[in-house]
Amino acid sequence: MDDAAVLERKGYSLSATLGEGSYGKVKSAYCNKLKCNVAVKIIDKRKTPQDFLERFLPREIAALKRLHHPSIIKTYEIFETSSGKVYIIMELGVKGDLLDYIKITGAMKEDFARLKFQQLASAIKHCHDSDLAHRDLKCENILLDKDLNVKLSDFGFSKPLSRDENGRTILSKTFCGSAAYAAPEVLQGIPCDPKISDIWSLGVILYTMVYALMPFDDSNVRKMIYIQKQHRIPFPKSKYLTTECKDLIYHLLQPDVSQRLCIDEVLKHSWLQTPKSHIPTPLSAAETGTRSYGQKHIRKLSGHSAAD
Repeated sequence: MDDAAVLERKGYSLSATLGEGSYGKVKSAYCNKLKCNVAVKIIDKRKTPQDFLERFLPREIAALKRLHHPSIIKTYEIFETSSGKVYIIMELGVKGDLLDYIKITGAMKEDFARLKFQQLASAIKHCHDSDLAHRDLKCENILLDKDLNVKLSDFGFSKPLSRDENGRTILSKTFCGSAAYAAPEVLQGIPCDPKISDIWSLGVILYTMVYALMPFDDSNVRKMIYIQKQHRIPFPKSKYLTTECKDLIYHLLQPDVSQRLCIDEVLKHSWLQTPKSHIPTPLSAAETGTRSYGQKHIRKLSGHSAAD
């Protein structure tokens, strides 16, 4: 039975392909029950590596079932057919991803960037409070709804955090994510707390929001790491930014992990308090309706990733 027939029996009318990756594709569909369009991620387990099936797919499904927050993409249903295909039915980011939005509209005004960054940071706080690191934060993985609200997506490289006998987070040891967004300790293969590495990625994203540029040129990764470790952040004079915004970027892109902000400190930063606006809070299970079953210019990054 083909995908359209499988989904038709579940009440979905399959439509256009939104994207294709190494291990699956994402298509749009109309949900008869919800009376709206949704995104359908389709993964054929027969065509995917064993490592992906044993580690990454279960982690992604577990994360989607576990996380309920207004700024995290909502999952409506997950099911698997006897032929070995997994279907993940999710909220549709009708305005596309953040990178495409910035490429079309240019750099965000600071007040608008503040609102979007608050939404994103609150989603990361929910992940971190749930002892989960995203590990692949980038503009392409931030979707926008019809009102341009942030919807964090793609938890394929997310990892639940383990702790040792003393309650300390067990460090991650291998590269994960896209080089342009990855923290220097990740690029160097230094054991690190993946939550702290997520914070660096937030810094790259915020910089990209307000400048429509990437902060570092990743065409030469070794040179990029050297510049990052010098804590040399280019703030173009062509655009005015408040001191508070620059200060937050500076502290997010802190190469010393012992000095980098945690997510609670990010949300308490003065730039996010002026003007004070509503920060989304986690949703209850009842609110989500989730059903669970068994370099200078902005450009698309290749997203080559490896993970532990």
